[in-house]
Parts: sequence; structure tokens; C-alpha cells
Amino acid sequence: MQRICVIGGSRYFGKLLVERLLADGHQVTVINRGSAPPPAGAEHLVVDRDDEAALTAALGPRTFDAVVDQVCYTPVQAAIAARVFADRTRRYVMTSTIEVYDPATAALPTLPVGTPVPEAHVDPRAWQVAMDLPWHDEAYLEAHYAEGKRQAEAVLTRENGFAFATVRSAHVLGGGRQEFTGRLAHYTERVARGEAIAVHADALPTVFIHHEELADLLLWAATATGFTGPVNACSDGRLDVRDLTAIVAARTGREPVHETVAPGGTASPFSFDRHYAMSNSRAKQLGFTFSRTTDWLPGAVAEALAASTAPTA
Repeated sequence: MQRICVIGGSRYFGKLLVERLLADGHQVTVINRGSAPPPAGAEHLVVDRDDEAALTAALGPRTFDAVVDQVCYTPVQAAIAARVFADRTRRYVMTSTIEVYDPATAALPTLPVGTPVPEAHVDPRAWQVAMDLPWHDEAYLEAHYAEGKRQAEAVLTRENGFAFATVRSAHVLGGGRQEFTGRLAHYTERVARGEAIAVHADALPTVFIHHEELADLLLWAATATGFTGPVNACSDGRLDVRDLTAIVAARTGREPVHETVAPGGTASPFSFDRHYAMSNSRAKQLGFTFSRTTDWLPGAVAEALAASTAPTA
């Protein structure tokens, strides 16, 4: 049994992570602002993680074997966490994102199209941090989501009080109504209704991960390994937007309608005109086994279709 703290963990794969930690017999403390109670069996601390004094007081004398931070979006939040947890945990795992590799959001080295992007492509040890940017402004943060994650990784990487790892998640799908981004529903509903889907003329492939697989990987990262640094989390197999709509079409029995956008135009989510599909080789070398996207995606599509037709409570 380990003592695990989860910051966030109130919905989707974060909630599933808490459930799996409890099922494995770990002692779990969940920290959030009270938006939702954690699963039965977890300790619940209601506090704003941005309030350093309140967070310190709420934690009291508690210490942990590991912390899994699901909701760290800025270097300011990371710096608070680094100070508060420096003497409270041996290991700190942050949930990050594939978006850190998006060449549209930072000046990154160019990789040949089709080359899976390795973790070293964005090295948090060398990434510049700017604490004085308006990170508390919601509009600014939304527009600079990828950069906030990069800088948060950088702050925690430089912390010497604990071992730090960051899980860079691919696009997360599955779970029906739990899937709060609504991106898969965008496709299932449009294909089912025969509505046009905006795509790039030469859409490039990306990578995905099922919400249950991501919960499994986060559990593994927190409890079963001592690796540090970034690790990419994506199922095997890259798909472009037309591959995705073909799988939706097979479930709906309707052919997708694609509408090509002009260069620089806005396309549907998961249609990309730039390359940053990740490699999952490092996680495999460390011992994690991934599924294939094409094995679970039809089931996720079926869940999304069922959710769109089910009556609301």
C-alpha cells in the first residue's frame, strides 16, 4: 500500500485513476475545490491549489509516496506545488499533453513528416520560464494552454525536493458523456446527421489514447516505476481525420461528408495541417504495454452514439 495524493481527480480519467488506486489498496487523498466528491474510500481535502497558504494548512502533517497532479496548467501553479510538496512526497507526476509538441504554439525543431515525435523534442530542463505573464487570466491561459504546460513541466523538473515525471497524453477518447471535450461527439453526430466535416486537404495523422488506458498509465507512473522526466502516452497506431470518420461511418451506416477548408482555415478537431504525432517508445521500454487505437475506437464511437441518443437526466 502506498499513500497517494491526487490533485484534481473529480472527473473523467482522473476519477477513474482514483477508483483504480483504491481498488489496488492504496490510501488516496484527493484535493480539489469541492466541485465533486471523490469515490468512496478516498480522503477529500477541499482547497484551492492556487492558494499556497490554504493548501499548506489543509495538508497539515500529511506526507505521500506520490502525488499525481491532474490540473497543473501554469508555471505559477507548478511553483506553488514545488514549494508545498517538496518535503511531503518522494515522487510527483504531472499530467501534461501532446499539445506541448504543437509547432504552431512554439518555435520547435522541425521533424520530417511521419517521424514519431520523441520526448526529447521538448526538453523541460532547458525550457524558459516566465512567471510574470498573465497566467491568472482565463482567456490568456486558454490561448496559451500548450505553453503553460511546457513551463509548468520546466518548473517541476528543476525541483530537487522530489523525483518528477510528466505524462504527455495523446488526445483522450472514450467514456460517452464523460468525455467532456465533446470532440468525438462532434464526429459521431455530424456523420449520423449527414452534416459536413471540415478537414484539411492533406490532413496529417495524430495519436489517441483511451481514457481507461490513460488511467492505467498514470497509476503505473505513480506506483510501479521510478522513471523521471517526460513520457509520451498514446495507443499504437496513427489515424488521420478521414480514418476517424471511416470508423464512425462503419458504426452509423452513413458515409461521411468532408468539406475541405482553405489553407489556414479552421478545420474540425483532429484534422491537422502540421505534424506532431508522438512516439510511445519510451513508455514501452520502461515496461508499459499499449493497446491499438483501432481495437478500442469502434467501441468508443458506439458509446458516443449511445450518449447522443440517450435521454438526459
